[in-house]
Amino acid sequence: MRTTIVLARHGRTEWHHGNRYTGSTDLPIDEVGVRQAQQLKDWAADYAPDALWASPMLRARQTITPAAELLGLTPTLDPRLREVDFGSAEGKMLSELPPAVGKAFELDPVRDHFPGGEDPAAAADRVREVFDEIGQRHQGQKVLVVAHNTLIRLLVCRVLGLRLNDYRRLLPALGPAALVRFRWQDGTVGLEAYNVPPLIPALRLETLA
Repeated sequence: MRTTIVLARHGRTEWHHGNRYTGSTDLPIDEVGVRQAQQLKDWAADYAPDALWASPMLRARQTITPAAELLGLTPTLDPRLREVDFGSAEGKMLSELPPAVGKAFELDPVRDHFPGGEDPAAAADRVREVFDEIGQRHQGQKVLVVAHNTLIRLLVCRVLGLRLNDYRRLLPALGPAALVRFRWQDGTVGLEAYNVPPLIPALRLETLA
């Protein structure tokens, strides 16, 4: 049976507004992020997911809470949905890093990921694992998952068989609270929509397949 899994990036935080690597730093969403969480709630009211999952990080929980309260659903919080740890880059912009570190990361963000940070390949493995678990547990249903920018892009590459090293080049943008929709069926995955603002009604998102 087909499962529809929609991943939403969390709402904006102060660091994301400044384009700083946030990763494992547990920041709240800012006033813009609060509005984006409300927009996601309005979208979810129309889409009516059967289940909710989220990263346990504060910014993800704050983003999914309005939708959860409206729908009367309790999100499943899974640590495998947390953002990639960016190590020495946490709280910094790319331009603030040592030039050699920043240049190596831009050329190959997997092989030369930030010192002290998580291996993106390991992050891709853990998110693919929970993604398949969601598909299996909610067969025939619609699921909304709130997670994180880099993690979602790594998942897209992993399920489509794209090189993880190219995730920044192939998927350069995913806006706060933007939606990514997958079709999951018996472990086979199709990407139906990417980087869709939650302002677009659920019916419109259906037509993007």
